[in-house]
Amino acid sequence: MKCLSRFLVLFLIPGVGGFDLVIGDIPDEVQNLIDLEMDGFPSSSKARNGRYQRSTSDWGYVGDLVEDDDKIGLYSYKVQSTITSRLANTMIQARMVNNARRPQPIVFDVQVPKGAFIDNFTMDINGITFTSHIREKSEARKMYAQAKAKGKAAGIVRSNALDMENFQTEVNVPPGMRIQFQLHYHEMIRRRLSSYEHIISVKPGRLAKHMEVDVRIIEPQGLRYVHVPNSLGDHFNGITTISKGEKKAHVSFKPTMAQQRKCPKCSSTAVDGNFVVQYDVNRETTGGELEIFNGYFIHFFAPENLDPLPKNILFVIDVSGSMWGLKMKQTIEAMKAILSELRAADQFSLIDFNHNVRCWRDNLVSATPSQVEDAKKYIQTIHPNGGTNINEALLRATFILNEAKSLGMLDPNSVSMIVLVSDGDPTVGELKLTTIQKNVKQSIKDEFSLFCLGIGFDVDYDFLQRIATDNRGMAQRIFGNQETSLQMKNFYNQVSTPLLKKIQFNYPQESVSDVTQSSFHNYFGGSEIVVAGKVDTENLQHLESIVTATAANAELVMETLRDVEELDGFMKKDKYADPEFTRKLWAYLTVNQMMAERNAAPTAALKRNITKSILQMSLDHHIVTPFTAMLIENAEKDEIMLADQPKDPRKGCCPGTLGLTPNAPINNKGIPAWANVTAVPVSFMPEQRSPPVSSLSINRVDNDPHFTIHLPKSQSNICFNINSEPGKILNLVSDPGTGVVVNGQLVGAKKAENKKLNTYFGRIGFYFKQKGLKVEISTETITLKDGSYGITLSWADTGHIIRKQLLISVKRESNVTISVGEEMSFMVLLHRVWKKHPVNVDFLGIYIPPENQFSPAAHGLIGQFASEPEVSIHHQTPGQAPEKPQAIMEVKGNKFTVTRGVQKDYRTDRVLGTDVLCWFVHNSGKGFIDGHYRDYLVPHLYSFMKRP
Repeated sequence: MKCLSRFLVLFLIPGVGGFDLVIGDIPDEVQNLIDLEMDGFPSSSKARNGRYQRSTSDWGYVGDLVEDDDKIGLYSYKVQSTITSRLANTMIQARMVNNARRPQPIVFDVQVPKGAFIDNFTMDINGITFTSHIREKSEARKMYAQAKAKGKAAGIVRSNALDMENFQTEVNVPPGMRIQFQLHYHEMIRRRLSSYEHIISVKPGRLAKHMEVDVRIIEPQGLRYVHVPNSLGDHFNGITTISKGEKKAHVSFKPTMAQQRKCPKCSSTAVDGNFVVQYDVNRETTGGELEIFNGYFIHFFAPENLDPLPKNILFVIDVSGSMWGLKMKQTIEAMKAILSELRAADQFSLIDFNHNVRCWRDNLVSATPSQVEDAKKYIQTIHPNGGTNINEALLRATFILNEAKSLGMLDPNSVSMIVLVSDGDPTVGELKLTTIQKNVKQSIKDEFSLFCLGIGFDVDYDFLQRIATDNRGMAQRIFGNQETSLQMKNFYNQVSTPLLKKIQFNYPQESVSDVTQSSFHNYFGGSEIVVAGKVDTENLQHLESIVTATAANAELVMETLRDVEELDGFMKKDKYADPEFTRKLWAYLTVNQMMAERNAAPTAALKRNITKSILQMSLDHHIVTPFTAMLIENAEKDEIMLADQPKDPRKGCCPGTLGLTPNAPINNKGIPAWANVTAVPVSFMPEQRSPPVSSLSINRVDNDPHFTIHLPKSQSNICFNINSEPGKILNLVSDPGTGVVVNGQLVGAKKAENKKLNTYFGRIGFYFKQKGLKVEISTETITLKDGSYGITLSWADTGHIIRKQLLISVKRESNVTISVGEEMSFMVLLHRVWKKHPVNVDFLGIYIPPENQFSPAAHGLIGQFASEPEVSIHHQTPGQAPEKPQAIMEVKGNKFTVTRGVQKDYRTDRVLGTDVLCWFVHNSGKGFIDGHYRDYLVPHLYSFMKRP
């Protein structure tokens, strides 16, 4: 009997991992076709070297499609998904054509479930086919570098952090040319609240002549029911068909073009959402199912009809300033409903935190009606403000639970848990995420679970997921909208009914050898435990298992049995069944488990060993992981694009599955002249060269935070400081006319000096409302968000992103330039400090040219000076220091004393800076800026400011 080489158990509750692809160029041969089109595109032509020829196949749709203004037609949008014993293999295919008379980008933008593994991606551009292959990362990079050095195609891929993540490909396509995209991925279907739920994002973006979603389900255990909720809306009532047999089902959704229209004469599509298939399998009273096929076994375990165990629960709620408004209102509403669902046997308490931590009660109390009512009243009084101290809040919660246990206040059959609700990164207290993770892990000591709810787009969801997984919990993103309270309550329902305190699987030695016994605490209702492993099926007729579990005052013994020959016969008869489903499930779960183990590895040596195992699994099973890369290449293998995943030092290992090509070259096309202060591109700007004087005519905020406003008419520089608190968000530009917002969030130094705590910009947010784009720049990452689409670069990357004519250019560990056509530009500089510095922290500076074309309605600490005020500086007199003379400034009807001083421009020398003379306005710019600096505080990183 062969040994079981890998044994794995996972809680199957909603998980994460995802993808995003941006192709920055196209093959030379296709570019040649673009060049030919400038003189008229022939109906059939070859590239200049004759290697590629336009496909002669006809999709039969030219002139028969509904097009948007961009003249791009979608011939077909097809989704095919086959579920074999909870493993879903999904293919999404789009066929498109550019019917415009000019070349333009065609986008393939689909959402892939986080946690899914991409198997394959192909493109066909008029007969030129690109296929994908998985390689070890260094080998893939080498092959890509060789192709890139020859001027061939370049590509970048990056993951983001949403529950459904975008895989987005953009290719510039000549007129008349056709293109086909096809993406394959597989995932394990998760059991949620007593049913399996397969979610497919269907967002074609335009009307398709042929639209199809086809789902086939093959479940050897037998199907109890199949249900397709009306998730796409009432518009599509009666279109979905379901055919169900004893062990198989077929779901089909094929709306005609007329049925896809939002209205009878509309040219826009109503297909925009998730197509959801729900089902459950027949279960024996034991709640266990064991399947053995092709040398692998899968053990599903989901007992039902058990009484929930009593729980001890601490709710830890973020009430920092970024929770202001709808998010806080919805959180309060959800918490009041959740508190009402506590059972009499439960104990609970509340902790709310910003830069400080407060407890509703210092110890756990019984969930009596009076205590619940008092807690609701307390929640109602919360008013968000200040920074975010996640570390202290979680340590306070773990202290309360640990103390209650040590004092014997907890029922031995109860289950303890913490539920954290937050929308942001830590801004005060301990800021290093790995240190917070370590602190919480050491404090919890595997005694209870931590569940995390990340609200909105600003939260570092990967961190919440890691810290929850590390402590036997789960994380979920909650989108900050009108359904926030409903999403929170649904999440709570998943974790609020612990059924089992301990589970142990016992596999007989004659069937499987060297099995490590695994036990689990806090098994929650609606979830499912899956055990996967290898077996030697030679002469094996049966594999038996005995599962023991501790429930409420009861010890359960459950025997499971599955006939190998019966399953083998069933699988071979069905042409749609995946014969590799057990192997793929085992590989899928094993890789996910090893990545979690790697994150928690206590030593570098153990981490290296786990990394080697992940790499080998990735190559053996064709899985894109953080240690492999996907090469996308043509048949001749001389046109190569790379899907790669760099390591992100802040997020640790493995936040997603694909990543950015590091050190990708940037040209200076689209980089504004003011940002490019020398003749060379910003990517290669010499650090020591001083800029010409004219380049210093910049409005900027840098250091603590020092504002310098350049007034072109008077050729004066006016500067002032803002002294506020960590966590506060200052509005820099608020322009309702152009729909542009720039805000900066303050982060504090590690400690005060001379009784003053210096503050700096730790995050800067840009909101371009008319484009629907948000850009967040922190000292760790640069993120672009477009609705559900998102792409993130780290400061370790050099690269650029283009979206809706907005260009983001990143220079490694130096600066980010944002350009909006020719109208606006912004530069953000990164200031790194020694990590062990006793006082200073990393921070950002922002530089804004006064030539930016803001509207007359622009305001903000910088925006108000888009319309230059009349300034008079006179009666200059010597100051206390010879180099600091004083003068009288008159502006906006105010008269006050100013002092001549020096501020720094760090664009070319980020260490020493370049001296800039300015007149300094005291008292946080009082008299020079409209109103008081507090008038410029806003609740959210993307908020417009109310005029003072």
